[in-house]
Amino acid sequence: MTIVFLEVGQDLHITGGLLEDAVNAGISKGYTEGYLRKSVVGEPLFNRVNTKDNTPGVIYTKIVAGDKLKITVAPKGFGSENKSGVKMLVPADGVEGVKKAVMDIILHASMNPCPPMVVGVGIGGTMDRAALLSKLALTRSVDERNPMPEYAKLEGELLELINQTGIGPQLGGNTSALAVNVEWGPTHIAGLPVAVTICCHAMRHKQRVL
Repeated sequence: MTIVFLEVGQDLHITGGLLEDAVNAGISKGYTEGYLRKSVVGEPLFNRVNTKDNTPGVIYTKIVAGDKLKITVAPKGFGSENKSGVKMLVPADGVEGVKKAVMDIILHASMNPCPPMVVGVGIGGTMDRAALLSKLALTRSVDERNPMPEYAKLEGELLELINQTGIGPQLGGNTSALAVNVEWGPTHIAGLPVAVTICCHAMRHKQRVL
């Protein structure tokens, strides 16, 4: 499923139609003209009829300073998406609780996400915000650590724990994950939401600024 992050400059004025319509037209063109697999159904439960062009995409829009439009496109495999999860912790759970929550989701996923995995972790916000942060984490390069030292350390510790599971690619091995990327956001004094979005080894994403 095509995930699109838009950063729209507040001084930018878009004419000629709706921005989301333009994004979905681009997705449709890419999937039909590029002969890519069309995997989206228009309604999730009762009819499940394929839209035949992989639209609509899942689009997140953020208003930022300036007059540019930044587009980040991330086609997301759903075998790995199905193994993602959210845990609602309390502050007393602390760092060890966060590690346990992440590992519970990873161990439940086992080899189903087609490892070696790339793991996005979102900490903070609300349930939905944590999930979004975990998605955003997957758009960061696998060799780029979180700029806050404590979170960079947590990324390394989680990667080590995941690679100690022996899940590995195919029938087992030492490389269960290629990277763990953590993003965080402010949260309520009573909460500690943790979301994990798992991606297979094909962590595809591309960014353009217009």
